[in-house]
Parts: sequence; C-alpha cells; structure tokens
Amino acid sequence: MRADVFLVETGLASTRSQAQRLIAAGVQWRTTSLAPWIKVAKNGDEIPAGADVELLDDSEAKYISRGGLKLEGALAATGLVVKDLRCLDVGQSTGGFTDCLLQAGARQVIGVDVGTGQLHERLRADERVVCVEGFNARALTPESLEAACDLALTEIVLEEEDNDTQPVAPYAWMRNGGQVDDEYDDSQDAKEQEIEDFKAERSAKQRAKAEGTAPVERRRRPGTENIDIRPEFDFVTGDLSFISLTLVLPAVVSVLKPGGQLLMLVKPQFELQPGQIGKGGIVRDKALYAEVEQRIRACLAELGLEVKQWMDSAIDGGDGNHEFFVHAQQDAVVKAPVPAAADASADAPAAPAKKAAAKRPSRADMRAKRDLQELYVDPEAASFGQPGPARSKQKKRNER
Repeated sequence: MRADVFLVETGLASTRSQAQRLIAAGVQWRTTSLAPWIKVAKNGDEIPAGADVELLDDSEAKYISRGGLKLEGALAATGLVVKDLRCLDVGQSTGGFTDCLLQAGARQVIGVDVGTGQLHERLRADERVVCVEGFNARALTPESLEAACDLALTEIVLEEEDNDTQPVAPYAWMRNGGQVDDEYDDSQDAKEQEIEDFKAERSAKQRAKAEGTAPVERRRRPGTENIDIRPEFDFVTGDLSFISLTLVLPAVVSVLKPGGQLLMLVKPQFELQPGQIGKGGIVRDKALYAEVEQRIRACLAELGLEVKQWMDSAIDGGDGNHEFFVHAQQDAVVKAPVPAAADASADAPAAPAKKAAAKRPSRADMRAKRDLQELYVDPEAASFGQPGPARSKQKKRNER
C-alpha cells in the first residue's frame, strides 16, 4: 500500500496531505521487531500490510490539520488562554483551529463554514462542537447564527400514518352478517362524503411528501437539548480564504462579548489587489505586508477593537504564502455592524459634480485575479476524505 495512504488507513494521519507532510518529516517501517527499519523516501513507497510504522517527527499529527499548529503558535505568542471559554471558529473547514482550541481546554467551539462535509468526523462527533455548514460569515448576525446553530442540532421528525383514526365506514354493522336489533346506534357511522374527504386528504399528504412540499417538524437530536447556542463568545478566531477580513470582521465582531479576544489569521493574498499578487497567487513583495497590516488595524479600530499584537504565523500557508495573526480585544461596548445602505454618513461632504470614470483594470490584473481563483486550492480541504491512488489527480496548474 502507498505510504501516504497507509498512514491515513491506519489512523496515523487524518488526511493525505497531512500524511505527506509526515513523510517529509520522517517515517520508517519494519515487518518484525528484529528486522531493520526502512525509511520512507517518497509518498508512493510501498508499506506492507501489518508493518510497524514509526513517525520520526509527529508534530504534524498533533491536530487534524496544520491549521492547528498555526493557532497553537499564535496562542503561545500572545499568551492567550482559552480554557473554559466559548469560542467561535470562522472558516472551520476540516477543523484544525477547532482541534487546537479543544486540546487547549475550550469549553465549546461553534464553527461556521460556507462549505459542507469538510469537518473531520472525530470533531463532528464531539459534543463540545457545533458545526454550522453552508453559512456565509459575511452575512452573520447574532440572530442568524443562533438560528443556524439550532438548525444544525435538529433532525426532521417524519409524520407517521395514523390508521387508528380512519372514519368508520357507513353500513359497518352489515359486516356482522347484517344482524341488527332495535338497540343498534348508527349515529357514529361516517357519512359517505366524510369517507371521500378522508381519502382526498390522505392522497394530498402523499403527493406533498413525494414533491417535497409537505410541512416538516424538526426537533433537537437526542443529547443536544441543552447545548448552549447563545451568539455570545469569549474568543473568536478564524482562517478564511478568497475574501478580505475587512468584509467579515464587522459581522463576527457583533458576537464577541465585551472584553472578548479576537485572534484571526491574515492571508495577504486575499487582502491585496490582483495586480499586487505574483504568479501562482504568491505575494512576493514584502513591502506590501505593511499595507495589509495598516488596513486590518484601521478596520478593527473602526469597530471598537484595540489591536494588541500583529505577529508572523508560526508556519507558512500551504501554498507558500507568508501569513500573519492579528490579536485584538473588544471594548466594553460592542459596536453593531453598519448596514450596507447606511454606510454613507448624513454629514458627509457632497460629492463633486462630475465624477471621474472608474479606471478599467488592465488585462494583467484581470488575468492575475482569475489565476488566483483558479490556482489556489486549500491543501487540507482538497485531500480530506479522498480515497487512495484511485482518486482523480489534481494538476498543479501553477506550473503552467
């Protein structure tokens, strides 16, 4: 069996990408305790079934994904303690950040992600975790998050056919051989129209069920009745792609408690303009990092948060981009996000009579933006749940 597949199949790695990083760090195997160790040189090396396997560096296997290592480094650098805190994980994906928070003692982690089916089963089954899928964090409000959490914890209750309440057919007394005496009371027998109405009602229910338009009843799954889904968090963290944090922070800050802590991963490639990003979606001009930092700091200050620290991520992104963390704290009063329609102030100066036409982006900028969207693949999400060598190969388009 391929070495990377072997590590996943035996539970030493959660995903193929994690297995490949473990192999790069050092993996060896042997068939018996007396046999010499054989080092795995590449992902496709064969490891026989039943072999003893040893990880020479198991740091990559500490969390579901390497995102956990990023957050672990940031927590250590800031000195933040999440023990017994309720946390929000924005962009939960496979669950690297969530795993780190739980191992650090978090009381609960509610995770939201615009995707579906990515969270690792071990975390999905953890009673401390609430997974909200198909949820756009940019549109998050306290009310919508609470409703989405409640929906994630419920199940559909199917209506059972009630055969005990069918109307008694007219002339039912004849079923006894037509024997009837003067004391027989037929006042409770259904009329023929009642029978027809009952048949029509049942037929309509069956038709609605087949068409998916039948009303459904939902209730909390057993064991989840007392789970806390209040949209108030002591700690908010997140790892987002393909969107600027400045578009998401106004929403997520609305569910951060007064005095709460925020620790977000910053990916410069999603904070800059297409023309500022190099080939393969890599930010190569380090001078642009200051521009990203200034923009994030200004956004947080406007939302009433005090930036405590701006720091490098302990490890780079999977695509090779240098990443950062920003640590901020909520003031005593939480500022509500400003609706899009109310962004313009009534006291703002009047716009000039003639507005210059917007500059049309160059072909190079448009091509760079398109390449960034097409080429960027989250290595954790891309390999999660994938089978072995039979899976379709992912071409490295950035080598074109």
